Amino acid sequence: MGGPSPTDGVNGSAPHPDRQAPHLRLSNVSIFVRDLDKSLRFYLDQLGFSLAFDPHLKSGRRWALVSPPDGTAMLSVVQPKPDSAEYKLIGRPTHVIFLTEDVTAKFVEWRKRGVRFPRVPRLRRLQYEQQGLAKRLPDPPGPVGESKPVWGGIFTSFEDLDGNSFLLVSFDDVSREIEAQRRATTEKLESERRTAQELEIAKQVQGRLFPQSLPSLRTLDYAGICLPARAVGGDYYDFLRLGRDRLALVVGDISGKGIAAALLMASLQANLRSQGSIPLGRPQRVLRSVNQFFCENTPETAYATLFFAEYVDKLRLLRYVNCGHPSALLLRNNGTLERLESTCTVLGLFPDWDCAVEERRLSPGDTLALYTDGVTEARNTNDEEFGVERLIDALRRNRDLPSQAMLASIVDDVRKFSPHEQHDDITLIVAKCRRK
Repeated sequence: MGGPSPTDGVNGSAPHPDRQAPHLRLSNVSIFVRDLDKSLRFYLDQLGFSLAFDPHLKSGRRWALVSPPDGTAMLSVVQPKPDSAEYKLIGRPTHVIFLTEDVTAKFVEWRKRGVRFPRVPRLRRLQYEQQGLAKRLPDPPGPVGESKPVWGGIFTSFEDLDGNSFLLVSFDDVSREIEAQRRATTEKLESERRTAQELEIAKQVQGRLFPQSLPSLRTLDYAGICLPARAVGGDYYDFLRLGRDRLALVVGDISGKGIAAALLMASLQANLRSQGSIPLGRPQRVLRSVNQFFCENTPETAYATLFFAEYVDKLRLLRYVNCGHPSALLLRNNGTLERLESTCTVLGLFPDWDCAVEERRLSPGDTLALYTDGVTEARNTNDEEFGVERLIDALRRNRDLPSQAMLASIVDDVRKFSPHEQHDDITLIVAKCRRK
């Protein structure tokens, strides 16, 4: 069998996490120079390399690591002592080969910057034979008796300030591969750009699905907010006018995250809003319809938790159904707290589903908080949850504020507690029974 071609393993520098063998790559090749500072300027300014490492050793020996633009390998630029064996290696061929897709372009660029090239770039064997020049130009260097190469490319050499020489080479196969990689990268970036643009449109559309105006009530001051963890999310809140002096306050949480959850959230909202009038005190029919829709039109594992509350303005009466959702918090004006627990199971998992309705009468100064677990499960750097108790404390501290200001203060508390990347949607409704 023949040996590997010159282009084998061109892309082998990247680690492969699916392999059991440890990752292995070239660290650096040493180049010996007389003046490290001047040589660094040559590699950085004239060749366009980057400085990877420049330590200050206690021994006084100077060396630094420089890297070509792709960063896959490094040169160790070393200034040896004049009486050392390494010093005698200065000004000799380094046997270091730089690979590029366009030798001519790099030759023109570097020569303009003052890099010394002993000769202009030359064609390799395949081009000679194709152009009928094989008899007039010498063969590329190689062992005596070696078969003539069947690959094509261009090569030249250049020298640094100390006469250390390097080869600059391009192979046709490499150039084609690099161009293919460039096209693939361009296509990937364009795909990512389109995806980001589509997500931004989806974010704007979902933002318009949340309430844009609040029906005015005489006895209730209320506000809501949803902060998706991603561009779009699966949390839902709404304020539905049910008729004169009646309003529904709704908070839901769709299983999952991202686009899939956002689509289910939009479906849930559309289903609720399409129900028309809801008989006073009887939301069961509407919620049965929502449950049936989820069961028939979503995967078996998809479900939603939901807190549906009907508020009758003139009676200050709250009727609610809690479908497996975190307990709502009702802070009374005397400081006592009531938790509005689940009255039925989640929506979407069981075709045979029903719910019970509970009710509470509010008094002036009472505060109601509906939320999703993105609020209480926000974690700090010690992996502690914000928790229900901190939410209750925030409600107590801000009980004298209007609902919108209270909402902003609580969200600010959550973000200060969990300042790193948000991992779940944060949704919250605050409603305060107005004082006479």
